[in-house]
Amino acid sequence: MHAPKRFLPPISALRALESFARTGNVSETGRELGLSQSAVSRQLKVLEEYLATNLFIRDRKRITLMPAAQSYADEVRAALEQIAGASLRLKANPGGGLFNLAILPAFSVRWLAPKLPDFLRRHPQVTVNLGTRLSPFDFRTEAFHAAIHFGQRDWPEVHYLKLMREEVIPVAALNLAARITPDDPASLFDLPLLHLDTRPDAWEIWAQQRGIAIAPPRGMLFDQFASVVQAAIHGMGVALVPTYLVDEELAQGHLVAIPGASPLSIGDYFLVWPKTDAPHAPCRLFEAWLRTQVSPSGDPTP
Repeated sequence: MHAPKRFLPPISALRALESFARTGNVSETGRELGLSQSAVSRQLKVLEEYLATNLFIRDRKRITLMPAAQSYADEVRAALEQIAGASLRLKANPGGGLFNLAILPAFSVRWLAPKLPDFLRRHPQVTVNLGTRLSPFDFRTEAFHAAIHFGQRDWPEVHYLKLMREEVIPVAALNLAARITPDDPASLFDLPLLHLDTRPDAWEIWAQQRGIAIAPPRGMLFDQFASVVQAAIHGMGVALVPTYLVDEELAQGHLVAIPGASPLSIGDYFLVWPKTDAPHAPCRLFEAWLRTQVSPSGDPTP
């Protein structure tokens, strides 16, 4: 629903209100906007007249915002920031073709980033912006056109493109791994375990797939795989991590795979994008390009 134009005050008056709400001072607002004190006062008065509402408490010494006006100023600030962001994105890509992608950091750094230059070379008219989101969100309230998702097909009202099956393996520093009974992966549950907060049940799923009955394991919790890997390298516990993330660490001997624990899959990576009547054109280009980058089976690809 579009707001009637009569409820849209002049942008100069809104900027004056936003600045005054932050600074609480007409003089400071004037310096920030390059206006005299009297010009700022006129802008604030124009806004009151436009809205036919008293916004300020005035006495001989100072002017302050009424509580309702403070809330209004907060909403105006958010709107002005949105306009500024849209202007920046237009300036960065005046030809159009903006594509905002929500990413998972570890997967995107190791798998997507090396491939992305090929997409940009093939589609120079598209500007790709990346932002981190660690869990599903509502596309209607976020400024993303698509997202990288891990797990199952449990994100509602989206299309899915399977990118890769993830295989995980338990790893640890050599001195910690030496305490595990050979060919008995269950013995690793006697050691400290490291957890990723977006996958709180990963160890339980892994144990279940290997036929090991365990109580919900405890241990240190991290928000990034990079931190989990570093903690494992320093002997703080056993980490359950994707194989593609620790190839170098295993090759260099910083970590070792737990004896007898072969890689297992506990989920897949997907590109997801909202189901709409008018799909975003750059998103369609990105989806079509990604299809050329994945194997038909969804097996791990370099």
